[in-house]
Amino acid sequence: MDRAAIADSATTSVVDPHERADYWAHLIGTYHCRLGYRFPSHTDFQGHTQLRRTDAYQLVGWKSDAVTYLRTPAHIRADPDDDYRLIVPLVGQLSFRTDDGYGVLTPGTMGLVAVDRPYEMSMSDGTRGLIITIPHKEIQHRLNRVTPPSQPLDLTSGLGRVTDGIVSGLSTQSAALTDHEFDAVSERLVDLVCMQILGDPGSLPTQLAHVAATARRHIHSHAGDPNLTGTSVAGALGWSLRQIQLAFSTVGTTPSEVIREERLQLARDRLRNPAYRHRSITDIASELGFGSTSSFSKAFRRRFDTTPGQLREGPAGHGQLSRPASSPDISR
Repeated sequence: MDRAAIADSATTSVVDPHERADYWAHLIGTYHCRLGYRFPSHTDFQGHTQLRRTDAYQLVGWKSDAVTYLRTPAHIRADPDDDYRLIVPLVGQLSFRTDDGYGVLTPGTMGLVAVDRPYEMSMSDGTRGLIITIPHKEIQHRLNRVTPPSQPLDLTSGLGRVTDGIVSGLSTQSAALTDHEFDAVSERLVDLVCMQILGDPGSLPTQLAHVAATARRHIHSHAGDPNLTGTSVAGALGWSLRQIQLAFSTVGTTPSEVIREERLQLARDRLRNPAYRHRSITDIASELGFGSTSSFSKAFRRRFDTTPGQLREGPAGHGQLSRPASSPDISR
């Protein structure tokens, strides 16, 4: 989905009562992908949205009357979309029907939904919540070969409670965040959601879980070292390279893939950071251990769907956005 940075709100009250259901369907379609709609009544449908969008993430807060959304095979063929939607109800409940079965989302839970498969989602009058669009690559990278669960994720305790705080803060403070800050918080949110999906590392063999977690922390802290390798990580931590390789293989990755990902994330942060505007892309790539600007650019584009130059010169590179006068009123 190609998005420009924007912050906006919309309400069905701007059109005549008999046009409001059609207006809502068109509005939701501009935020997401092609959908079908069933309205209990097409007369005087009430709905309000608050949008915050960058070129990477999108947050839509909504409150509305009863409506059912449908994503059919025909919709998917006509308008492919592999991004995920993180759905967080705040008031009321949402019922889901997919090929995997039937489920309900209520306040205190969230659901990660893939819209490249058919589904039906229904909500009652007065439902209020948040929908965060997450690029497919961000989920794919973190989960590797693990499939997101169809059942709701708990937000009431432990890691879920921490995740809930991030979601709430992102919503209430979205108008006060620059594009860079909004994306950075969104990325931390995705980290927590995927960590919750993967479950307690203790479910893995204890020693391997400890090795993988410790190695990840070391790589994250030393990603700026151009000489960082799996061998150097093993030497610094006092383990063998084979131990680290085995630990990472249990979650479907390798030391070199983790190092490359951390370096690409760090490169993106530096390209966005005004403090690095005087440094050339070649210098940034070299300082992070990439063998050539060409190989860096190819890896960067594969990971982020943009080139280093486009990121630096685009709206997200400057991290600014014309903001609305007030914060969203759809938060809890």
